[in-house]
Amino acid sequence: MKNIAIISPSKNAYSETFIQAHKNLLKGNIHFLYGGNMPYYFGNEKSILQFYKEAKWQEFLKNNNFLKKSLKLLPHFIYQKYFTKHIFDTAKFNNYEAIKFFLIHNKIDVVLAEYGTTGADILPICEELNIDLIVHFHGFDAAEKKVLENYKLKYEKMFLYAKAIIVVSNVMKQKLISIGCNQQNLVLNTYGPNKMFLEMKPLFTKQQFVAIGRFVDKKAPYYTIFAFQKVIEKYPDCKLIFAGEGELLNSCINITKMLNLDKNITFTGAITPEEYKNYLLESLAFVQHSIVAQNGDSEGTPVAVLEAAAAGLPVIGTIHAGIPDVVIDGETGLLVEEHDVDGMAYNMIKLLDNIQLAKKLGAAGKQRINENFTLEKHINIIQNLIDN
Repeated sequence: MKNIAIISPSKNAYSETFIQAHKNLLKGNIHFLYGGNMPYYFGNEKSILQFYKEAKWQEFLKNNNFLKKSLKLLPHFIYQKYFTKHIFDTAKFNNYEAIKFFLIHNKIDVVLAEYGTTGADILPICEELNIDLIVHFHGFDAAEKKVLENYKLKYEKMFLYAKAIIVVSNVMKQKLISIGCNQQNLVLNTYGPNKMFLEMKPLFTKQQFVAIGRFVDKKAPYYTIFAFQKVIEKYPDCKLIFAGEGELLNSCINITKMLNLDKNITFTGAITPEEYKNYLLESLAFVQHSIVAQNGDSEGTPVAVLEAAAAGLPVIGTIHAGIPDVVIDGETGLLVEEHDVDGMAYNMIKLLDNIQLAKKLGAAGKQRINENFTLEKHINIIQNLIDN
């Protein structure tokens, strides 16, 4: 069984359910390192640097028998406070050496780097220790202009060393090829939704749409609100459940107030998968107006889209990044070009006018997810890369 280090910038970001799936479902001796591209923590908030210091202190004692015997004569609290905390902790240690030691100590066979930027920054350690590296791109890391500019040389080196580069959409795949990644090293592996969504049977009981995601530029939540405003003109009792957090949340709340949509739009903040499931159960469709942001930031393939489709709801979205890979316009959902607010409003009204069409699209979407985009398939592809 392989010893695997999964390295992620965040420990448990609510929007990164795919990383939690990797951590929980991959088979092997999993060590989860987090807290930046060059991680500072492992396990339950344990410091990698402190782990390294304590190991070096024990090594130091082992090679200094006289000091070791002398310390045994001291009261325990003096030993702890003065020697381990005062003298040894003031010695110069760095995070790079600490990560190296951690990987060596745990006999890591392969590093799975979550995000291209993480893979690029951890690359020198993998090279030095001759550890296999698999890099999983997710979105901004293959799209943001500043990231691509700052990481240009690091990415080039990483593309040459990594055993596999995982991408989640065809658009992302073509992007990485265009900046120098060897096509033979690229593995297209779209996410899969939690199977509990596939077990759902939506009721279509309410004139209600649901949207979930971070309130950031690439998800353009304000466009969804503007489209929904047009829907209210014909269906004044219609509701929109808007879940998530982010820097645009307050602006969207203010826009909602300005448009007098307070009674129609509910902002829930971050929600659990179970809460999301309950909203999907009674709604008519999932809506999301993703765009390429001004800084180039783009989606990978939104997990929320996969989960909604798996639940049996039609997806109303945009022709953006990996969304068309999952949603077939007119068959499993309804798509418009980016920035087409009128088109999104038209599609929302179209389903309100025809509930049977919503059910038909939703059923076809559920079947497509079940046949092509399961979580089991997603995990198996990564597992095979690791095992081989």
